[in-house]
Amino acid sequence: MNFKRYLLRRLVLAVVVMFGLSIVIFAISRIMPGDVATMALGSTATEEAKESYRVANHLYDSYPQQYLYWIGGVLQGDFGTSTSTNRPVSTDVAEFLPATLELVVMAAVILIILSIILGVLAAKYRDTVVDGIIRVLSYIGVAMPSFVIATLLLLLFGHLWQVIPVLGRLSYGVTAPPDVTGFYTIDALLAGQFSTFWDAFLHLLVPAFALALGGLCQEARIVRNSMTENGSKDYLSAMRGYGVPEGKILRKYQLKPSLIPAVSCMGMDIASLMGNAFLVETIFNWPGISRYGLSCMLGKDLNAISAVLLVFGAIFVVVNIVVDLIVACLDPRIRLGGAKS
Repeated sequence: MNFKRYLLRRLVLAVVVMFGLSIVIFAISRIMPGDVATMALGSTATEEAKESYRVANHLYDSYPQQYLYWIGGVLQGDFGTSTSTNRPVSTDVAEFLPATLELVVMAAVILIILSIILGVLAAKYRDTVVDGIIRVLSYIGVAMPSFVIATLLLLLFGHLWQVIPVLGRLSYGVTAPPDVTGFYTIDALLAGQFSTFWDAFLHLLVPAFALALGGLCQEARIVRNSMTENGSKDYLSAMRGYGVPEGKILRKYQLKPSLIPAVSCMGMDIASLMGNAFLVETIFNWPGISRYGLSCMLGKDLNAISAVLLVFGAIFVVVNIVVDLIVACLDPRIRLGGAKS
């Protein structure tokens, strides 16, 4: 019962957050200086076209009425028409979102696995050469922005050491698999196209690593520090005194509580991968929604910008709910305290 109440509280909070985000996005799109119709259609548009845009988007109504019209369409999946592509924004989102999600999922897998491995190794071999190398690399990875890392990797693997493809989602001449999930790797496996799967997987590795590296290095440091702190606890010393194998102590009794602070930070980093992806997608020519959102911002496409921001906000909220549940499973005191408050 306590866990259900904890989950319900998180879901209610998520709805409140999304409602607030929708108000902020709508307000920004309306209070920007200048005429909304002119910004959307461009200064060269005719007055008749601008007037049609104002009427279609209820710009002559009061702001509360405009918001109700807008949010009503959003709840039905109607974000309006993109002035950049002249297509429904929902169509553009459905086309570009899976590519970014596939990239972010791969980056999240790399971030989680490598950060835990590096953090455990640094803690296990504390104050040795292994620990020193991992800590130095972590500092470098945290200090370097994603676009610098992406540019260096592009030069390394795209020019100097051409052993892995770095641009686009598939190599030239490789046909995309039948669209089922939008994830080329999964769709290729479902269609039995294993060569296409391998090609799509290789294209994912470098941009995903570039996207994950900053968060990976930060989480490795957190895991290392938490493991080091928990390694001196009395209950672990007692287990060693009773002859419990060191490997079992490390995996079962030291790592689990050490992951609690790391998982919380991982959730924030994984959720922020969507926003950080626009530079990586641009550098690696990745046809995702982040690059689409950037082009819409440059073109002042308000309908598309609003849709991209809402999608990013929804993903951020969902990831944080999942992280809260994982942390609650790792430490029952959190969900019990949250249910009682």
